[in-house]
This record gives sequence, structure tokens and C-alpha cells, in this order.
Amino acid sequence: MTDNTPENGKSINWTQGVFQPSSNFYQQCQALNEKHWLRSWSNETYLWYDEIIDRDPAKTTGVINYFDLLKTEQLTDSGAKKDNFHSNLPTEQWKAQSQSGVSFGYGFKIKLLSPSAPRQAIISDTESDTPASNFGLSRGYELLEVDGIDFINANSQAEVDTINAGLFPRENGKQTQFVFRDINTGDVFDVTFTSQSISAQPVKKLTTFANGEVGYFLFNSHNAVAEKQLFDTFNNLVASEVKELIIDMRYNGGGFLQMASQVAYMVAGRTNTQGKIFEQTIFNDQHPNFNPITGERLKPLLFTDEFVGFADNPALTPGTPLPSLNLDRVFVLTTDNTCSASEAVINGLRGAEVEVIQIGGNTCGKPYGFYPADNCGTTYFTIQFTGVNNKGFGEYSDGFAPKNSTQSEFQPVMIPGCAVADDFTHKLGDPNEAMLAAALNYRSTGLCPTASSTIGKQGFVPALTNDSAHIEDDRANNIFNNNRILGQ
Repeated sequence: MTDNTPENGKSINWTQGVFQPSSNFYQQCQALNEKHWLRSWSNETYLWYDEIIDRDPAKTTGVINYFDLLKTEQLTDSGAKKDNFHSNLPTEQWKAQSQSGVSFGYGFKIKLLSPSAPRQAIISDTESDTPASNFGLSRGYELLEVDGIDFINANSQAEVDTINAGLFPRENGKQTQFVFRDINTGDVFDVTFTSQSISAQPVKKLTTFANGEVGYFLFNSHNAVAEKQLFDTFNNLVASEVKELIIDMRYNGGGFLQMASQVAYMVAGRTNTQGKIFEQTIFNDQHPNFNPITGERLKPLLFTDEFVGFADNPALTPGTPLPSLNLDRVFVLTTDNTCSASEAVINGLRGAEVEVIQIGGNTCGKPYGFYPADNCGTTYFTIQFTGVNNKGFGEYSDGFAPKNSTQSEFQPVMIPGCAVADDFTHKLGDPNEAMLAAALNYRSTGLCPTASSTIGKQGFVPALTNDSAHIEDDRANNIFNNNRILGQ
């Protein structure tokens, strides 16, 4: 046992395996109090609380450093880390991400194809009226340099720190010099951008194919802004009388779980979902009957058939009925950036006997979620629950993968569809883009092209260290877009 005295002069005793209620330390913003709050809160709510090594908070320098230790170090059966998603953000930054979709940047999204040298990263999409789109950058531009540092071959900590700081600014007004190459033409562009607040559109590129029979839209985030956009999108699809639907979720890392249940309902309709569970939430074994965060008795989340009003100023009256297409099957386009709430859409629909055809690559594998927890200006995200569908299934920690994917050491859930690599030579929504083309062809013939993506699990990529030589993935800087979230 150690006796420690924080700044407020009150003694805090630490005894290994003995925990005071987290409420004893909540919003007491001296470092040692904060660490004791994290320790108790993790013991109360973390899904694998009994796998945390209980360390004396006073012996770890820094609150965030201590939080980083409060997670399991165990591996899945396939050898992947069980918990790749332990994270935190300044509370104001979290609110901006979750409620308005705002983050700092230049208006382009980077897809990291190879995090270790020789690295490769390509712009996957851009937002309109941003520095990137105004310059003319678009999908298919490969990153070569950041502030004079060779992105492909940099291997020192100082170099990769410069790259990470440039790619993922933490404030407005940061100037960063980039060199890009257009992979279609080979043209090279040297440009300096100034970071600004970027309001990403979570739902876009709505269109139809096959003489109006097939609807398509790009869905990038289950955030508060998306709810009204999804409502309008499905109303348009209903009015167009589409008979099939392709949802492009290749870069959708997740968000609000109840919004995932809304999407699933709008796909399948009342007949397919009435009385069925979208997801039953399961907390750690200390809480078999009651939610440890809200105190409410645990009950399943059914398919949500009405407008919830996630935004602070909802665009529609909560309770407004949602439109639905009443489909028995749906196509989803996926990559390893398809995570959490997006995977819940797949699992929830499959539990309701709605056929899901997966086109693309192995999803990231995150059947877990959390309630965001603010303490002293920092919001913490630690895995608190998992979930199962109407059939009681929820184990897809190695993700979902199309049945014709090349096998590897990972063990994803194999479902109908085609393994197709992300095609950066065509714009998203272009019927010649490889994933979309494969979906349209499968819809009419039931056949797949030769498999061009393999089973793999990139998961959550942390900042580069000298040992791992990994650049940050943009998911590390937008916590909202990589999660299954309960509460607002």
C-alpha cells in the first residue's frame, strides 16, 4: 500500500486490487485524483476489467500515460490485439466531431495503404469548398512529401513526427507544404495548405443505376449531422422506387449505434424487422442486468423506425416516422476502414434474415463500443460493451470478409460477396470503379471478378514510433469515426 498526497492535500491510498468508487474522484482535477478516477472507472466499466494490470497511479507520470495502461494486453485467437481502440480527446474537440462533424484539416482524406517504409498513402476523397478541393486535388493523388520530408522512406522519429503533425493538425491556421502525384497522369503538384475547420458531409453521391432500379450512396459517418441526410436520402430512394440498394461504407468507421439501427430499418422495413433485436448490449460480468453507465435495466436495441434527433438542434421533430425500402437484401462496399457501427449494420441485418452482399475488403473487426466519458476537460473512450444480433451472434473481432477472399491467419466471418480492392483510379460513385462495378455485375449475374483483395486486419494505427515505423491513420485523430457509441 502506498499513501500519496495530491495537490488538494487529501491523502489517497492505493492498495492493489482495492478500488474506491470512481465518483469519489470525479471532476477532481489534480493529476493524482484524475488517475484514481480512471483506475476506478476502468475497473467498474471496462469490458475486460479483470485483464488490466493494477498499477500504482503515483508511479506513472502523466494522466494520459496512465490511461494508456488501463487496457488488456491480451490477443485474439488469430494473434491480433484484443483492444486496438483505447483512446481519448480534448472534450471540446470531441464535441465538434460528434455533433457537427467538424475536425481540423485541409479537406482531403488519406487512405494509408502501407504504414511502414516504403509507405504509400493516397487521397481517398475530398470535401467541397476546402483548400484541397479548391486547389483541384481529388481521389487518386498519392502523397510524396510533407513539409520537405520524404513520406515514403522517412524512418526517424523527428521525420515522422513532422509528417504526423502536418497530416493531422490539431488547430486552425497551421501551414503545411505537400507534394502529391496524380496516379493516373503522373503529374506532380507542390502545394501549401492552411488548416481550417472542416465540416465533412457524411452522406453524399446519391445516384441510381440500371435504369433507376439500383440506388447508391456514399455513407461516411454515423454522426449527428448524418441523421437528417439519411432521412432525405432514403425518402429520395423510396420516391425513385429503387429495387436494389448499394451502400458505400468503405470509409465509415462508425458512430452512434442507434443510427446504425435506423439505417438497417430504412433498408429492411417493418415487415422484416418488427419485434426483432438489432443489438443486445452486453457489459462486463459485474453488470449482467443493469447498465453501469445509466443505471437502467438492460434491454435490447430494436430496429429504430423513427427520427431520434441526435443533433443539438434537430432538423426534424423526434418521433417522425422513417422511410423504408422494404428490401430483402442489400449490397455494402467495405474496406478495413469499415468499423464498429458500420459493422453493426451488417450484423444487425443478418440477424433479421436480410441478405447482406459484401463487396470489397475485410472490415476492421470492432464488435465493441463505449459511452464517451468526460473528466477534467478530457473525454475518454474505453471499451465497455459488446453486442449480439437477433440470432445471438456478435463475434466478429476479425471483421467480415467476402467468401472468395484469400485466406490468411485472420479469422473473419465469411459472408456472400466479392473480394475487390479499393480502386483509386476512378471516382467514388463511378460505375466503372472496381467495387461498384462488381456490385452491379453481381446483382445481375451472381458472379464475382477474380479476387483482388485479401483478408487482413489493419485495425487502429497509432502514431509512428522508432520500433514500429507506422504513420498515424486519420482514424487516430477522429475518434468519432471509428466507434460504436451509446449516448450523445
